[in-house]
Amino acid sequence: MPVRPLTALAALAAAGSLLLTGCGGAGAEGPAPVAADAPLPTDVPPGTRLVVADQSESLQTVLRASGELDDLPFEVEFANFTGGPAILEAFRAGAADVAPVGDTPPIQALVAGEDVPIVLARQVDPRSTRLAVAPGAGVDGLDDLRGKRLAYAPGTAQQAIVLRALEAAGLTTGDVELVELQLADFPDAVRTGQVDVAPLLEPSVTRFLEAVGDEGGSVLPAEDTAALSTGLTFVYARRAVLQDEARAAAVRALVERTVRAYAWVNEHPEEWVQEYYVESQGLSAEDGRRIVASQGEVVFPALDEALVARQQATIDLIDAAGELPRPVRAADGFDLRFGPVVARSARAAGARVVTAGR
Repeated sequence: MPVRPLTALAALAAAGSLLLTGCGGAGAEGPAPVAADAPLPTDVPPGTRLVVADQSESLQTVLRASGELDDLPFEVEFANFTGGPAILEAFRAGAADVAPVGDTPPIQALVAGEDVPIVLARQVDPRSTRLAVAPGAGVDGLDDLRGKRLAYAPGTAQQAIVLRALEAAGLTTGDVELVELQLADFPDAVRTGQVDVAPLLEPSVTRFLEAVGDEGGSVLPAEDTAALSTGLTFVYARRAVLQDEARAAAVRALVERTVRAYAWVNEHPEEWVQEYYVESQGLSAEDGRRIVASQGEVVFPALDEALVARQQATIDLIDAAGELPRPVRAADGFDLRFGPVVARSARAAGARVVTAGR
């Protein structure tokens, strides 16, 4: 099926057009919406289209590198975004249908009253998330965070990472200065000393360490920060998309192929390093291999009540810090009908399905 790349701004500008055309969905006099508890449709009619809000071209690249992109039974457009808040705006505008994100953006969607349920979860080693320290900041461990300036991005996975770091250090948000920044600004802010500490994911960790060189910037030891991240990445989709029979079937097909694509990554790490970290992200093969090794095996948490409980724990963390504008329930942010789809696809591809963590 054809693949058309979009910029994030182009995706938002196209919102009116997408809403008028319905992206292959039902019109005012078309079929009734698919109920939330109805069996997932399996047939994808010709002309069905999905707009994927990607981040760092990660989903597009893994689908292409694994050969799954050519096998998609629908038309797909990719728009590249930075962080969950920007993706949420695209969802609100009807300019994106489905997206990969960390564990916190789905919570932000619930708080905003948006119905964007999770349809897939994958997990890597949480120790690959690191706390970067600015040159001369004097932070050698979590106990040194008191009084420091921490990069903070509400509504992102990095928000929960910062809150877990404070909790582990016995601190509250009032014991530090939270500096609200866009995720894209985190690496430069910590490198230049605008903040003292910033949570970074790969490949930003590697780029930061290369940029600071001998200037004294560092990352805290992995053993000190291993529990700060869940290692979870979700794929979520607009409820309106899942209520449309054609696009719901397309999301199901996307989930199946995404699982197979990451199972391919497990079996072909060298090819993945070359395709993504070298050719897409501009890193060296050596750095790419280190990143892949730090992330470890990609596994697929079962889409079940145990995973819902894990997500509720993150909600409770944010709420306890006074950072949740209103109460929300994790159970309202999942479509568990996709659980069997994920499990079957993972097992067929030789990937591990895990329950309540690794």
